Amino acid sequence: MPDEKRGGAAKIAPILHVFEKHQQLVHRHAPSFIRHVLDTFRQHTLSAVQAAAQLGLSPSRLYALATAYNTARARQQPPLWTPGASGGDHAAAWPQPVTDLLKKRLACSPPCPYSFAASEALRLHAFKLDRAQVRRWALANKLAHAVPPKKVLAAVRRWQRDQIGELWQLDASPHRWFPHSKLSFPMLNMLDDCSRLFTGSKLYERELLISYFDFLPATFLAYGRPLQIYVDYHSIFFTHDPDALTQLGWALKFYDISFLYAPTPQAKGKVEREHQFWQGRLPAYFASEKITEIAIANPHIHDLRAHRNAHEVHRELRRTPQRAWDQARKEKRSVLRPAPRCPWWDYVWSVRTLIKVGSDGRVPIGTQRLRIEKPPETKVVLCLHPSGHHSLLAAPPDPKQKPALLFTNRPNSTFLF
Repeated sequence: MPDEKRGGAAKIAPILHVFEKHQQLVHRHAPSFIRHVLDTFRQHTLSAVQAAAQLGLSPSRLYALATAYNTARARQQPPLWTPGASGGDHAAAWPQPVTDLLKKRLACSPPCPYSFAASEALRLHAFKLDRAQVRRWALANKLAHAVPPKKVLAAVRRWQRDQIGELWQLDASPHRWFPHSKLSFPMLNMLDDCSRLFTGSKLYERELLISYFDFLPATFLAYGRPLQIYVDYHSIFFTHDPDALTQLGWALKFYDISFLYAPTPQAKGKVEREHQFWQGRLPAYFASEKITEIAIANPHIHDLRAHRNAHEVHRELRRTPQRAWDQARKEKRSVLRPAPRCPWWDYVWSVRTLIKVGSDGRVPIGTQRLRIEKPPETKVVLCLHPSGHHSLLAAPPDPKQKPALLFTNRPNSTFLF
């Protein structure tokens, strides 16, 4: 009988050991120890195998735990984070303004994604929710129907540059942004390859050269000049003559910026993914806010872009783009250069046309003919600015000279000197 008891105890011991090993993590380790291991893993002091061994976890469970911890850090939650605590506020009841906002966002057509609804609750009411919480609430309130999850392909880590400003990705995304309109409009998006920071997002009526002349200088003034811009083979960027440049390529070269051409759309995966991000959010947002005009939509896009940069954790970087950008600047991993204080700035970023002075001493500007003090047959440069105004120069932009302005109808000529 004693042998049977010992044998039974010997059989039960491994089971108890397995049970203890699979207890909740907070029951096996102090929260402070868990945070310490995750911090050392985040700082690359410990490998994934070493960190998983210290916590008694599988590598996949470790990565999931590290992602939750980094998300909490990015949201600046209190330092008393424990495993299993999501980004949302589970204890407090949801305020009425938050539930009203969720109903407004989810009841529109098309409905906005759950992650965007959670982001809006944080942006407008400073109330932290996660996607899963919003989904459960929507299902419980019959604002959504359960849909089987899509099969997700294995994530592929793409190459990225080590310094901010080393490469920016630029692309246009034509889409029906306004659900009640049949028209498609292009949206220009640009992001930093290193930090994934959105440096610019703006809607335009058409994808024209003058649209880029409006978009790019504003971005350079706000963030600085990169070394290269990653683009496709659109005729605005590319010409088949190896010794020639497009007008946009010439303008960028004037300020020491070059193009890098992507062989396929998949090569610009980072900015293409951001197109999907906007296409999933903006139509629902515009429908719920009853926005139908580009001029009204662009200020909203600016606010949403700033919120995404500062508060939404990038899945691959495990931190917000703004945090990655600031960290790179702190570590002096930046090759950005400030916008130059140059008198040619407003004229380089304009659509330039070479015209001749007529026999009557006049030149055509829009629907009018302007008399200038130049001999007939003299060539002058007509500049069409993004604002729609015109300027007339005696010669093309030259960094060794100052602009000889013959005429302009711009109300405020902004010379950066």
